[in-house]
Amino acid sequence: MSNLSIDAERLWADLLETAHIGGTPKGGICRLTLTDLDRQVRDWFKAKTAALGCAVTVDDMGTMFARRPGARSDVPPIAMGSHLDTQPTGGKFDGVLGVLGALEALRTLHEAGYETFAPIEVVNWTNEEGSRFAPAMTASGVFAGVFTREWAASRRDREGVALGEALDIIGYRGPQRCGAHPLSAFFELHIEQGPILEAEGSDIGVVTGVQGMRWYEITVTGQDAHTGATPMRLRKDALRGAARIIERVGAIAEAHAPAAVGTVGMIENKPNSRNVVPGEVFLTVDLRHPDDAVLEKMERELDATLPTICGPLGLAFAIARIWDQLAVRFDPDCIGSVRRAAALSGFSTRDMISGAGHDAAYISRVAPTAMIFVPCKGGISHNEAEFTSKEQCAAGAQVLLQAVLDFDRGLAERLSANPVRTTPERS
Repeated sequence: MSNLSIDAERLWADLLETAHIGGTPKGGICRLTLTDLDRQVRDWFKAKTAALGCAVTVDDMGTMFARRPGARSDVPPIAMGSHLDTQPTGGKFDGVLGVLGALEALRTLHEAGYETFAPIEVVNWTNEEGSRFAPAMTASGVFAGVFTREWAASRRDREGVALGEALDIIGYRGPQRCGAHPLSAFFELHIEQGPILEAEGSDIGVVTGVQGMRWYEITVTGQDAHTGATPMRLRKDALRGAARIIERVGAIAEAHAPAAVGTVGMIENKPNSRNVVPGEVFLTVDLRHPDDAVLEKMERELDATLPTICGPLGLAFAIARIWDQLAVRFDPDCIGSVRRAAALSGFSTRDMISGAGHDAAYISRVAPTAMIFVPCKGGISHNEAEFTSKEQCAAGAQVLLQAVLDFDRGLAERLSANPVRTTPERS
């Protein structure tokens, strides 16, 4: 229905209100997953959706589902959403816009008294960011069968707290088994987290897929020693080796430009004393490329470079790949719904592949899925300066609403000729 319009002011007010939960002095958000701040924003979300008459359920990975009934209760819901956790120095929009934009779409349907064919849900996925518990997109990975629930619950943060323990601490371990929740489709609204839409003046990114990505943890081990009494030729300086590895990661990515990227995002130096030669360094590596074959080649190059760097310096090393997400292609029908929604709403579009990982990438394995991007200023994200305007947020939420309604109409037409059978639970 073209006359259904989201309330831009109300959406913006929600974004600003929730930004106070974990708000930072520089205007960003530090709301790590499964902390008390995460509990607070979850409680806020639950109250807002319950006020619309939604049934709110939580699975055993802490993922929240707020359901508005449709005409056919036997049809799996069409879901929309994202995540409410942030990076330690995150912005107001990454993930949050996808949940609050979906909430605004739901409010619009509620106020209009519009009855959809299928139930409509808003989803808040647990631990999308992976900043506290690695890897990222943990709950959606369990939902899609990529990770076992037991393995995911055993992931520990740098203080030794397990994800499952953290769920219990904040009271968000639900009774439903993660994955036992069939979906007819999933749509995720998100800021682009890159500069392309803004640079080209496009309103909406029609996301056709997500590039492949791999995360690694590397430990370089040398020997603690006195900085004044140990000659350079006799040192086993772990930080010196780590520095060369960091440089090599950048070189590997540059060798596969322009599509490849490589990043060392975390480093821990021990004993981290100014007059001790470092004896151990822990670092993380993030490699990404849209082509899985190229990503595999990049990994081989990383593996090959470690002994050539560490051996001459007298260092030992250990490397573990902790996350591997294959390149993803989204569902053509869902992509078509996004295209038609943008055209109906009068917005310009651009097809694009997501450089960042999103819960939609895993959900695409078990349900038809697509994503909607809106611009962010300067392409800046994972940063307190992250910004998307009120009008851009509203445009994304409007396209999200119309895409869900478009898919819902198509679903009704398809099922009218074929009696529906509720999707069985996955074992």
